[in-house]
Amino acid sequence: MHRSRFCALVIDCKVDDIDAAATFWSRAFGRPALPPSADSGNYRELSTQQDEPMILLQKVDHESRVHLDIEADDLEAEVKRLEALGAKRIAFVKRWWVLEAPTGHRFCVVRPQRGPLESRANSWDDGAATP
Repeated sequence: MHRSRFCALVIDCKVDDIDAAATFWSRAFGRPALPPSADSGNYRELSTQQDEPMILLQKVDHESRVHLDIEADDLEAEVKRLEALGAKRIAFVKRWWVLEAPTGHRFCVVRPQRGPLESRANSWDDGAATP
């Protein structure tokens, strides 16, 4: 058995200045941008409530788009579950998988971003959700 849940809305930005992009989206959503840490690099985060998905901005080389992240406590089990539904593995990047849905949308399966998933996620046993 493993657990997973919708984790983040990621705004991929093909820009030179990720801070300017964060300022725009911060103002557009009315959510303050969190101060970047020393290892933030090409990423910025907007403030959200604990029970809301994260809003992340990522500086990218490909065309700007939006993608979703699913966090899982067992990446391989979650990727296999999603493949059984029709998703395709595209690439393993650093610590996460990029997949493509049958609809053509790219999304990522990542490790837990906000702590353990025990009571805050779907539990999967052989691909079926369990209570």
